[in-house]
Amino acid sequence: MKKTRLAIIFGGFSNEKEISKITADSIVRNLNKKKYNVVLFDLTKDIKIFLELAQKGEIDLVIPAVHGWGGEDGRLQGMLDLLGIKYVFSPYYAHAVAMNKKLTKLVAEKNGLTTLPDILIKKAGKINYVNIIKKIPFPIIIKPNNSGSSVGIKIAKNLRELKSAIKYGFRFDDELIIEKYVSGREFTVAIYKKKQVKTLPIIEIVPKISSWFDYKAKYAQGGSEEICPAKIPSSLAKDIKNQGIKIFEALGCKDLARADFIQDRKTGRIYFIEINTIPGMTPASLFPKALAAAGSSLGSYFDDIIKQNINNVRTNKKS
Repeated sequence: MKKTRLAIIFGGFSNEKEISKITADSIVRNLNKKKYNVVLFDLTKDIKIFLELAQKGEIDLVIPAVHGWGGEDGRLQGMLDLLGIKYVFSPYYAHAVAMNKKLTKLVAEKNGLTTLPDILIKKAGKINYVNIIKKIPFPIIIKPNNSGSSVGIKIAKNLRELKSAIKYGFRFDDELIIEKYVSGREFTVAIYKKKQVKTLPIIEIVPKISSWFDYKAKYAQGGSEEICPAKIPSSLAKDIKNQGIKIFEALGCKDLARADFIQDRKTGRIYFIEINTIPGMTPASLFPKALAAAGSSLGSYFDDIIKQNINNVRTNKKS
């Protein structure tokens, strides 16, 4: 049997490139070596070699494992479309919108999801602190608008901390989204498409070394407890899953995404936070845990989506 020739592209230009390498290594470990010939390419070092092989017809399918800028924002997928190379996960336009937190929230709100009040500020503009505090009372969470893995995020409880957090955030992005911070239970749900859109078991994330699910809580050993399936009423689980499917479909996602939510501890209200179109697949990541809870594995999952994408004619034009 002829092996499928896979290219896994990892690394990139963002502050998530190290996590991307771990994701790529994890994917390789879980692929069936009897079915696939796998070559890894670092986006910043090996792209010329990749293009040469692709133009010779020596690559059947690409698995993008680049988190953040350059890979999760649709740029890589756009290049692959122009070259006529098939790839897994979402089309370029879904990545491009999902990477931008503000745009994603606008799409979410239009489709009936509830989001937290926010203000978008730009590095080049003048910052009106009075207006920010008037619209978004403390505590406030400050996030880079085009970033992931909770990099560059700070919580501010007063004006001094707000100014410091904004200065810090602009180290990672030229746009910051400032949101009302709520304390509550954090949930994530993986959504995937296999003939029809489905969800995996919901995970509740309980940070152990931080007050919220920041970079340390995500990746440090024992940083968080992940409860899967989450111990929540069936009505709440149904609501979270339905909202996850709504935003997945509204953005035009394909194959896989993971949507994050928070339940306000005081009001019980659920808020959509963001969606990840290339979620982490490291041993500490949430998607593999959800697969295991569903009785599946990364290897089985990739067998399915590789087969789907090899056999199907990919159409990525925005209709």
